[in-house]
Amino acid sequence: MASAIPSLLFCLLVLAPHLGSSSHTSFINGGKQTFVRSSDSRTPPTCSPAPSGDGGEVPAGRLPVVHRLSPCSPSGAGEGQSMLSAGDAFDRDSLRLRALFGESDTEDSKAGLTIPATGAPLAALPGAADYSVVVGFGNPVQKLAVGFDTATVGATLLQCKPCSADGDPCDRSFDPSRSHSLAQIPCASPDCPLRACNGPRSCTVALKKKGAVLLNATVVTDTLTFSRSVHADQFRFACLEMGATADTTTDRSSGVLDLSRERHSLASRVLVCPNTVAFSYCLPADPGFPGFLSLGPTRPERSGRGVVGGYATVWDKASHPNLYFLRLVGVSVGVRHLPVPPAALASDALLEVHTTFNYLSHHVYAALRHEFREQMREYRRAPPMGELETCYDFSRESSYSVPMITLRFHGGAELVIDHMLYFKDPRNVFGVACLAFAPAPAYAPTGVAVVGSMAQANMEVVYDVRGGKVGFVPNGC
Repeated sequence: MASAIPSLLFCLLVLAPHLGSSSHTSFINGGKQTFVRSSDSRTPPTCSPAPSGDGGEVPAGRLPVVHRLSPCSPSGAGEGQSMLSAGDAFDRDSLRLRALFGESDTEDSKAGLTIPATGAPLAALPGAADYSVVVGFGNPVQKLAVGFDTATVGATLLQCKPCSADGDPCDRSFDPSRSHSLAQIPCASPDCPLRACNGPRSCTVALKKKGAVLLNATVVTDTLTFSRSVHADQFRFACLEMGATADTTTDRSSGVLDLSRERHSLASRVLVCPNTVAFSYCLPADPGFPGFLSLGPTRPERSGRGVVGGYATVWDKASHPNLYFLRLVGVSVGVRHLPVPPAALASDALLEVHTTFNYLSHHVYAALRHEFREQMREYRRAPPMGELETCYDFSRESSYSVPMITLRFHGGAELVIDHMLYFKDPRNVFGVACLAFAPAPAYAPTGVAVVGSMAQANMEVVYDVRGGKVGFVPNGC
């Protein structure tokens, strides 16, 4: 993979420090985050080129990450859409986690390439849901907005032509016939991941549900252009030709980049040196602001931005070798550690970009819920919101303080969560909000926890794939 400093423009919203109908300021002190009402005016979001650095360019190998609701969304998906309700977010989390933990209802499970599906394979793809970047495929380059995912099934997925008559518009699909560098992978090749491959000269399979063809998947290689001078030759991905019965993507993205530990993933293709890591990302806490995705960035400690507590060790899990599991060894609410024995607390925590909420084993969740409620006794409780059962009504408060939650992992890393509340109206922090934690679902493997996107918001998450480590840098974007 080549590296250089690409010349890019990315979106910057002209906004006050906090977006919302309830103008406010916030600060962190003593293990608590305090929100204070303010009379500041709010400027409606607009999209404009961001100021570059001193050299007029953004860092090498870095792309802007935008939320699907942002007016800067490259797919244009933010127009006319709204945040998911708590119930819808839980439904999507359930679909995602069932797919990751082996409960897919796709008929052709022998294919090896499992597409989480409920009749809409690409709409259900977790990488396509909330965050996107613009990358190029093929030669000449075709630029497409795609999601990115650290917990894929082991393949980058891309919507391709030909399109079905009733499918997504083709302007958001890759055209293999236009690329001079595309190459087929033989069905018998060790690089073909489809065990039920049915194309004699190509790695192809048809995925069905209830007898109807949802899509044809063909695994090929081609050039992936991450930025102007950062690219990967002969990059493997699955071209998905949507069937007439498949629904379209709700976020209008074209696929999902694989950043898992699989040997063909984009993360595995990055060339690193002692001073760099494979990749890092920062998910914006507010849909109105951009985050970033970086390939081969400099280690934060080399640039004066240390990771909190050091790096966590990535835990190898034989049943899910492509995923990033960290060993959870401690949980704090404010300055108080949960009184849970180490043996009962320890669990394999999956870092998850496209699961909204956080899930803990039942006994750890019960202890967290109890301690959080104890520290929030002065505030008025509100009815549960979906499966979120610890809720508060802040509408009558002029200010309020919320204890921050810290997750500690084997190796020393600490994730200090300053977005632990899910607001019924994200634009109003003086409304109803709930603790964004829930007990692990029954179908999840015993001893597994999930760290969702809310917990990672505004945090640069650094992946040292070769060293088997992950670190967290606060205030990353």
